[in-house]
Amino acid sequence: MHTQRDNALTRWGIFVGVAVGLFALLWIGWSLVTHHYAGGGSIRSDTSISVGLRDAPTSLDLFDEDSDTAEAAGRALIGNVYETLVTRDQNNELQAGLASDWTVSDDGLTYTFDIRSGVEFSNGHTLDASDVVYSLRQAVDSGASDVDQLGSLASVEAPDSSTVVITLSSPNPTLPRVLSGRLGVVFDEQASIDYADEAVGSGPFTVGRFREGESITLERNDDYWGDASIPASVTLTYYDDDASMLTALQNDTIELAIPSEASAADSVSSDPTITIATGASTSSVVLAFNNGPDAITSDEQVRKAARHALDLDAIVESQPDAAQALGGPLTPLEPGYEDLTGLYPYDPTQTQSMLSYFAYGYLGTVHLVASHDYQELADTIVQQLQAGGFDVRLEVLADGEVSDRIAADDYDMVIIETAGGDNARGFSSSQSPYFYEDDDAQQAYAQAMAATNDADFQERMRAYARVLGEDAASGWLYARQCTVVAKSTVSGYPTAMVDQRLPLASVTKQ
Repeated sequence: MHTQRDNALTRWGIFVGVAVGLFALLWIGWSLVTHHYAGGGSIRSDTSISVGLRDAPTSLDLFDEDSDTAEAAGRALIGNVYETLVTRDQNNELQAGLASDWTVSDDGLTYTFDIRSGVEFSNGHTLDASDVVYSLRQAVDSGASDVDQLGSLASVEAPDSSTVVITLSSPNPTLPRVLSGRLGVVFDEQASIDYADEAVGSGPFTVGRFREGESITLERNDDYWGDASIPASVTLTYYDDDASMLTALQNDTIELAIPSEASAADSVSSDPTITIATGASTSSVVLAFNNGPDAITSDEQVRKAARHALDLDAIVESQPDAAQALGGPLTPLEPGYEDLTGLYPYDPTQTQSMLSYFAYGYLGTVHLVASHDYQELADTIVQQLQAGGFDVRLEVLADGEVSDRIAADDYDMVIIETAGGDNARGFSSSQSPYFYEDDDAQQAYAQAMAATNDADFQERMRAYARVLGEDAASGWLYARQCTVVAKSTVSGYPTAMVDQRLPLASVTKQ
């Protein structure tokens, strides 16, 4: 028989149990609000982040006629405000985006994309397959310089609200990767806005304010469909130079900075409140050879001799933005990459021997062009080429003037920076700025682009890169790395490919 004391103890135990349970629930709820949560749905956070960048866009239009502005707008908005059919992770591997999955037919001509359900644009409009079709057609009609990368489109159709079918007249194995960039952004067909000043997307942020040439304020999209602990706001502030940007970081005006020059981070390396991180990039630095008939570098023997004269290890060691040496047109993050640095090992004696084949005075003076940003690198290359027996004249110019010299075919060698994919495509036709013409190489590229699956594409790109490497079509120097400088209290920011895109939905701070 229970006594009154037993009943009291029982009631007290129930009270304590309920209290503990309520406390646990409150603690979990508070944790979900203030910390990153990997479950479904976007989790609110009161965090506000300020980010420093260079190269401010003068428009929010991803297809602005000014390519620099379009590129800067894409870097800020894609993955934050706008989303793409397919996306890429920090290893440059393709991942599901607004398309939860996709398949390709055996002949490589038909791509079928499954569009996610339950996704809305920030204005509340439902995103479905019709928006995808509209966006692709708008991209084609825009006449953008990169629209040819979509390949030979035969049709783009939406058989239902959750399916998009793209039909090609010839294979394009790079199509999913192309759709991870601006050509794959899905816009709201029903939106009526000025895309130069406004943005309506399906991403984790909206554009709260755009101050042309100064800043972009991103505000959390509370109805975002994806999984992310999204900051309440992110302000992208643009600076004229790296020095003032890093000063702002030290003064707590900003908490994250992406300098354009890796060496700029040295100025804050001793600050205990700051962390410096690096990440891979698909960009590379190249000593491009003019293969036109009037240039001495059109001679295969000259190109190969120049390759042997380049001490790539020393160059990589001396350049703060260098990740690793390259021997071909692909970086380690790109499909088909193979280490080709062993094709032409550093051997100035071999260079001298190869140049002795030519009659005295035949080579003349090699005209090397470089921008001011790469003057130090150019000086190093001049010394290395001269040690191998080349006579070199260096001309250092502004960026625009370098582009003019290339367009006018007024160079023998030029130091350039190339973005991912551009380097390999640049040798696929004799109409490129390098005037490179080689039947074996261009046939290898055509075979790669005719692949009907990704495995064959990568194998064929590897073969194409080797043909270019063996022919010394260019003097590839190194793959670049990105530098990110942040307050030690900040985490969750990307480090790879931040020179091209900057997804910020997972950034947090203590």
